[in-house]
Amino acid sequence: MDITSLVGIFFGIVCILIGQAMEGGNIGQLLQITAAFIVFGGTGGAIILSFSIEELKNAVVLLKDVFFGEKVVFEDVIAEIIKFATKARREGAISLEKEARTASDSLMVMGLEAVADGTDPALVRQMMETQVSLLEDKVNGGAKVWESAGGFAPTIGIIGAVLGLIQVMQNLSDPSKLGAGIAVAFVATIYGVGSANLLFIPFATKMKFKYKKIFLKKEVIIEGILAIQAGESPALIERKLMAYVLDSHMREEAL
Repeated sequence: MDITSLVGIFFGIVCILIGQAMEGGNIGQLLQITAAFIVFGGTGGAIILSFSIEELKNAVVLLKDVFFGEKVVFEDVIAEIIKFATKARREGAISLEKEARTASDSLMVMGLEAVADGTDPALVRQMMETQVSLLEDKVNGGAKVWESAGGFAPTIGIIGAVLGLIQVMQNLSDPSKLGAGIAVAFVATIYGVGSANLLFIPFATKMKFKYKKIFLKKEVIIEGILAIQAGESPALIERKLMAYVLDSHMREEAL
């Protein structure tokens, strides 16, 4: 479990509630079913209208990666590649056919099977890069759904505020009903802006950040598989892949 995701949500909401209490308010003042129905229902409707069912399902499935997801340890990935490289060096590339199924990553399985079948190196690269490209499209599509929710929510919150003010204006002659209308107006704005900046947009950001490492892992696998096919020594492959990971990290830090 990614503890920073839980801590971030908890810390942000708790600090807001503490600030509310310091101003003399209470949690009950922020609990408005009407405002929640308007903001989250309206945002949900806008999202459903904007995306297909497949894209919506994908966004929900990818949400679990914000809290759990794959932990990438590059040393383990490289060690696994070196294991296959050593076997191929000793017994030939065809020996990887059975061993490929034990690989920890589906991309590695595809690459090793292609190498064992004697597939042209250019085609092997193309096949593997295509699979990575499909994953990138999937991740970007899921993140786009949550980013869009973060864009819609504040605007729907303003709609909720306007609706609340309409109720206020219609009941100016009855002071007993003014409080409820004003509460809906302000709380709807809080729900819209708060959900966008504390949940939806951070979900998309975290999703992209976590998959950066996964995509780098895929690149390492591609380079490693092609090096095995080229007959390079395990020691050379290890040095090359470690340098590749280090160079990628340095380029990210420089940006």
